[in-house]
Amino acid sequence: MSTPESPHLARITTYPVKSLDGLDRDRTGFRGQALAHDREYALVDDDGDYVNGKRERAVHGLRSEFDPDRRRLRLWTSEHEPRTFSLSGAGGDGADSGPEVVDGHGAGDETDGDALEEWLSDYFGYPVSLRRDATGGFPDDTAAAGPTVISTATIETVASWFPSISAGEMRRRLRANLEIGGVPAFWEDRLFDDRDHVVRFSIGDVTFEGVNPCQRCVVPTRDPDTGEETPGFRERFVERRRETMPSWSGGDWFDHHFRLMVNTRVVGDTQGRGVAVGDPVRVGDTRPSGD
Repeated sequence: MSTPESPHLARITTYPVKSLDGLDRDRTGFRGQALAHDREYALVDDDGDYVNGKRERAVHGLRSEFDPDRRRLRLWTSEHEPRTFSLSGAGGDGADSGPEVVDGHGAGDETDGDALEEWLSDYFGYPVSLRRDATGGFPDDTAAAGPTVISTATIETVASWFPSISAGEMRRRLRANLEIGGVPAFWEDRLFDDRDHVVRFSIGDVTFEGVNPCQRCVVPTRDPDTGEETPGFRERFVERRRETMPSWSGGDWFDHHFRLMVNTRVVGDTQGRGVAVGDPVRVGDTRPSGD
């Protein structure tokens, strides 16, 4: 006998600095289309291009913790001692001259506002700057800039395709924002249709449109701690994704099968609204994407 579905929000993860470690939350509000503190900051090089996992393998060796209340970022690597920077005024928001070191190398010692960027540039070996977008962040898909959605069962199932990868590690490779519990694997594929339609759904009192299945890049193929490539990852993923494609999925999005997770956009004004772990998830109607 199959277990009745009870779709609910099981996990919320934001990524305060694009490509760095996630921050788990019990509840969160929105900043425009994005969850609060999600991809609010980004690392860029002198040409203004992202320094991210797609372009820079060394990103994987960089560990981070973000304190959203005090707006502090802690960074370390296997070869660098932890150092904490204040992001008040960082990235061009105009509040201060720039990021400030608040501990490490003498806790509480003041340094110049370029300390964080000097630290990052030293680590990467070329000039790296921090940028901030306080209104909508730096999403990968600007046409569907809402939070990304996946189910817990999907993460566990995909991890089972790779004996050496745990569900926790797969979660870090895939980097979704909202995780749905109480449903079978690939349930989230119900949240998109074909290229001309979107699917309305709600989490708590927030309404979303599921736009498309996320086209994956090189990042999930790598160990999230070392950046080392997992041999045959993409080939195995594509083979198993094709074989396990549920009847409710597919459509014309699957020109290839290296797609997983749902890109969304939020419907209406998000001011004062939010989502919380435990919120029910309800699937609504399918409508033309231009509505």
